Amino acid sequence: MPVTTDYKGYKGLPAIVGLHKMEDAIDKGLTVSESVNRLKRYHWTAKRLSLILIGRITSMPIYELKMAFSMHAHLLAEHVEPFFNRVREMREPPYGMDETPHVAMDIVLNEIQNAPTTEALILGIYQYIIPALVSGLERHIADNNKLFDHPTYRICKLALSDIKEIEDYGQKAIKALISADDLIAYHDWMCYLEIGLNSMGGLDGTQPVSVVASDELFWKEAYLFDFIPQRDERFFDGYNMRVNAEAFLFDRDIDALPKTLMLYFKRMREINVPEMMASIVHETKDKPWEYYREMIRQIWDEARHAMMGEVGFASLDIDWKKIPMDVTWCHILNTELSNKERHAVLFYIEQGLMPAKTGKKYEWEVAVATTNRLTELIQDYDWADEVLHARIGRDWIVPELGGQDKALEFGNRAWDKALTNRYDQFEQEGRTKHHNWWPEIYSEACKHWEIEPDPEVLNFDISYRESRPDQQKV
Repeated sequence: MPVTTDYKGYKGLPAIVGLHKMEDAIDKGLTVSESVNRLKRYHWTAKRLSLILIGRITSMPIYELKMAFSMHAHLLAEHVEPFFNRVREMREPPYGMDETPHVAMDIVLNEIQNAPTTEALILGIYQYIIPALVSGLERHIADNNKLFDHPTYRICKLALSDIKEIEDYGQKAIKALISADDLIAYHDWMCYLEIGLNSMGGLDGTQPVSVVASDELFWKEAYLFDFIPQRDERFFDGYNMRVNAEAFLFDRDIDALPKTLMLYFKRMREINVPEMMASIVHETKDKPWEYYREMIRQIWDEARHAMMGEVGFASLDIDWKKIPMDVTWCHILNTELSNKERHAVLFYIEQGLMPAKTGKKYEWEVAVATTNRLTELIQDYDWADEVLHARIGRDWIVPELGGQDKALEFGNRAWDKALTNRYDQFEQEGRTKHHNWWPEIYSEACKHWEIEPDPEVLNFDISYRESRPDQQKV
């Protein structure tokens, strides 16, 4: 019997720390060059696909997909640098990693980027490119010698865990949103994508090349970023500025419990932030990847905050679709301010949330005072995230504007410009009648709490006509 058949360590301890059976350690393995070639393809796919997803957040009307794109872009963005760094460690200068490792790869990715409908986009991402990336990573792990190339094995294993999570969601999205008619309508395009993947030997380049990809684009029109935020039919009265949540929260004479509703409202309307920040990322070119990674992380955080508000309303049996989730902030910033002004406004707001008496610490204290653990948890993590976001702003936009004081002054002016006279403008343009939705929602919450509405709280009626969310006069 060969010595490797029953090879064991001291007193039965796993040999070679359990990474392989000895016979596999002898037989398995990729050369450095083979491993690097695959890593370059994962790197490019994750990098491009994360930005493709970011580019669709603002114009994606379906709320759940808007949130999913934020998360999936984040998961992909987090693995770009590990793939890059591993290539750099393996005697391979990272030259050329700012361009596609195979021309057919960009053909496929460009087609997905240019997909003209939600259905085509879902099919391209979740039926083709993500499963191809999963297959490549699984094959790499199977072929890899975990002892000789353990760093690559670990990087691929961690990436696979996240990307399989994306794949799982994607399959559910396909089941929910793609009809038999859609599959017929996009049959030729799906064949085009298959040809593209086959022509590069699969996404990882390990399969036989059976066809040559066409140079001719299937979708003739390139995708153009849409700066106007889109919402699905569940959202209504998006320009309603009647209920000033901050004025309610900062009123020390109001008990903590009804403030729960305003905290949930503030969280869920943060859907505005990914819709706005996506435009900053889209328009900002030639930054180090760390910039895009951090900005995409913040986009996902803000999406999480919106869903935290959704969870909060669900806990009270309140249908959030009865509440106007305003789109004004994102719409104005995206269509009327410059990219630099948008980022400066974002930093001004984030930095303004740091003071203890009026910022995130105060909101957390209100949440604790409600004695509702869910509300406390939501504000606890919201506060933690915002500290990070203020730091991201200090690292990236503050230096461009000449320091923190100048950045804050610039952001303050830009925000004031964005909000001046908007309340009356939106009403005059017929976009909203600024209906006061507060009494109905507060009354519903009181039923859940099994209490009688407080008449003074019920009659709250302060709007954003003359003040911003930070309570500065417009």
